[in-house]
Amino acid sequence: MRSVPPAQPILTPISPWLTGILYPLATHCVLPAFFRRIEVVGQDYLPRSGPVILAPTHRSRWDALIVPYVAGRPVTGRDLRFMVSHDEMLGLQGWVIRNFGGFPIDTLQPAIATLRYGIEVLKAGEALVIFPEGNIFRTPTVQPLKPGLARIAIQAAQARSMPDVQIVPLGIQYSVPVPDWGSSVAVRIGPPLSLANYDLKRSKQAATKLTLDLQTALNQLSGQNLTPRTPLMVSGG
Repeated sequence: MRSVPPAQPILTPISPWLTGILYPLATHCVLPAFFRRIEVVGQDYLPRSGPVILAPTHRSRWDALIVPYVAGRPVTGRDLRFMVSHDEMLGLQGWVIRNFGGFPIDTLQPAIATLRYGIEVLKAGEALVIFPEGNIFRTPTVQPLKPGLARIAIQAAQARSMPDVQIVPLGIQYSVPVPDWGSSVAVRIGPPLSLANYDLKRSKQAATKLTLDLQTALNQLSGQNLTPRTPLMVSGG
């Protein structure tokens, strides 16, 4: 597997005032008001420290709020940096994502600079969110995963003095294809995939196996049906 050239750290600051406002607003107002039921299972699998990639399925623009709600500062004490497609960086949503430390990627032709950025996030021991399907898909079926996540994870793990990198699969499922007021959402979090279990000296083969393992995990997490418009319930564990 071809390596990404080294780069100086290019992390942008996360706005403390914005996170201080938006986390409570989303957690206590926006999401409970919009969704009739929010179910979260598997939060014990979320690492509280060290480099980690959160790998959710991508079903709606609401995912950008749902993921921090289930795995961000209120739960793990960590801020999340999002790698998202260019079209999700437009308008108000784009402004919010940037101030949360997010950055865009061309999902068809990822730039080397963008891959470097992701590696630097992990080298700094932070939490990175990558939607491995690449774009939003309204179907419950998990789409073939892009190879970029595995490439970033492996090259970060290969960096000198790097601790282990973990990849946490998250299956996000809405009760309707396009979430509307009163719909429901379920998030099922699976056990982390540890890079310690892959032969990083054979990086190309390791990347292929990691991508297949992540695809399998997401398929398992996305295979349960969600009943539409059932009463609000937030559960952890």
